[in-house]
Amino acid sequence: MSRSAKIIKDNPATKVVLISACSGVTNLLVELANGIADNEQRSQRLQQLHTTHQSIIDQLDEPQAVTSQIDQLLGSVATLAEQAAQAPSVQLTDHLVAHGELLSTYLFTQILCEMGATAQRFDIRQVMRTDSQFGKAIPDIDTISQLAKEHLQPLLADDQVVISQGFIGSEPNGITTTLGRGGSDYSAALVAEAIKAETLEIWTDVPGMYSTDPRITANAKPINEISFSEASEMANFGAKILHPSTLLPAVRQQIPVFIGSSKAPEQGGTWIRDKVTEAPLFRALALRCNQTMVTLTSLNMFHAYGFLAEVFRILAEHKVSVDLITTSEVSVSLTLDQTDTSGGAPSLPPAALEALSQLCRVEVEQDLCLVALIGNQMSETKGSAKQVFATLEDFNLRMICYGASPHNLCFLVKTNDSKQVVKALHQELFE
Repeated sequence: MSRSAKIIKDNPATKVVLISACSGVTNLLVELANGIADNEQRSQRLQQLHTTHQSIIDQLDEPQAVTSQIDQLLGSVATLAEQAAQAPSVQLTDHLVAHGELLSTYLFTQILCEMGATAQRFDIRQVMRTDSQFGKAIPDIDTISQLAKEHLQPLLADDQVVISQGFIGSEPNGITTTLGRGGSDYSAALVAEAIKAETLEIWTDVPGMYSTDPRITANAKPINEISFSEASEMANFGAKILHPSTLLPAVRQQIPVFIGSSKAPEQGGTWIRDKVTEAPLFRALALRCNQTMVTLTSLNMFHAYGFLAEVFRILAEHKVSVDLITTSEVSVSLTLDQTDTSGGAPSLPPAALEALSQLCRVEVEQDLCLVALIGNQMSETKGSAKQVFATLEDFNLRMICYGASPHNLCFLVKTNDSKQVVKALHQELFE
């Protein structure tokens, strides 16, 4: 927090800062929101939350400035956790999980003030208007822009930094919502769009984007500059450094995005821009695990029209979002889209499964990972696919998507094989 505060203080152009919860706090809150019936276990989690925040308060020069607000919020967490143990719900989960950001912004504002900056805490729920889809709420862009003009813009005229929450919002009745895991970056991009910011900076725990996750292979190479379209593909296909939706608002307003490490700002980072000087054939590898593949098989599909239309009508009716899709004469395979706040692999709602089962045979397969190769003009470059698949001859590929986008080639593999697949491809294509 102190390192992040120093980065903000060293850049006078910084006007609005959105932060996430303290490390590990969201996971604890999700556990409590899922309902812990055992009183002792619940008390243990609440004590962990208290210890995490108290350890920061103990290092403040003026701890009394925030103690009462922190105690009040932790008391609210305890009450909601008790309710969740009786009857968990998606609405209650959002209300409870949002406390992580509400807590951290009190602490962070105080740290910044003690460094000599003029900082004001702001509740983003006044501006971040969403629908009522708890766990993965969809922002209302026009209303956010209007509310930002009313409530946020006036604060920017003063010589101060506004500190607010990422990840959380509120629906039209004022009930707290969340934008899904990793939603802090997305929140920042939405606010940047609403206030027409010159740049959007994301300070995280790694110095920018790499050719793959450095935790998978030590030979991962830093990327200094990348286009919006490539970075969007990387985020969508699992590069944990960016929330999949982050770049949409930045693209709409053509706002350059910088990603750097708050732990080592001197290491530089990655700029994401509309146009870049180099666009290599292979840019990076992304891995997204926790995938669910659904295969629908019906002989009635053979040379028939309307089958896929009916499948997607059912999926739309039950609000099931599809990610990848491949088809053959009598079957169609698809993967389900992102997980929500509660974590875990995405699944078909029982009603959707029942409706699809009346139409065709349904097979659901989990324990899969999606490997995505990101680059430029791959489908138009001779020999690029051969180079990839020759490297993977020892692995079983479950589903391949290629050609729909010039920027990616992706496929599913068993979770146990996923890291070896990424290592083998990285060695062949990037080293």
